[in-house]
Amino acid sequence: MNRREVLQRVAALMGGAISAPVMLAVLDGYAAQPGSDWKPAVLGANELAVVSRIADILIPRTDTPGALDVGVPVFIDGILKDVYAQDARDRFLQGARDFDAAAREAQHKPFVKLSPPQQKALVRKSQDAAIADERVLSERKQKALVQEVHDAAMLQQRTETAPSAHQRAFILTVKELTLLGFFTSQPGATQVLQYAAIPGAYHGCLPVKQAGNGRRWAT
Repeated sequence: MNRREVLQRVAALMGGAISAPVMLAVLDGYAAQPGSDWKPAVLGANELAVVSRIADILIPRTDTPGALDVGVPVFIDGILKDVYAQDARDRFLQGARDFDAAAREAQHKPFVKLSPPQQKALVRKSQDAAIADERVLSERKQKALVQEVHDAAMLQQRTETAPSAHQRAFILTVKELTLLGFFTSQPGATQVLQYAAIPGAYHGCLPVKQAGNGRRWAT
């Protein structure tokens, strides 16, 4: 699969932005190759259960494989181990614990013990809140940039992007990694998306239904 296409697809599904660790994973050609005796290297038992359930809610099995069928939790653990820096890894683990704590506070049960409707509602609520926070942050950054230009504070040439103190919410990080792991898997690329290892002749101006039943292209 073309790496640029992977980045574009994940970015589109995430609303236009992807994190640096995910970009690094794609550019490095990372791929999880678990054995039959696989054990998580970073995720503890509870964190693995939480991440697995969230991934299953985000991409459930339907008439095509879901996130669990293609090994997304294994992929996420591998990304955390091989790509994420220690501080980002620690934030992810703390995020998983905080997410579970929120379930306990709201429903008096750990997340994995909630009913499926309760789990889905909590994931939706957490995701909506995180997206709203990111939207507010983006608007603030845009206004600050406009003001900076207005004040002529950008006359000095910049060679590096200013570091940001903002860290993506746990639920959005799980979503990002789930989408990446799923759509770079063989089932995700070939059964959900359209895949052609060696594209054939060009046929322009075709109705969508004639160009793969409306499915997006993986290549």
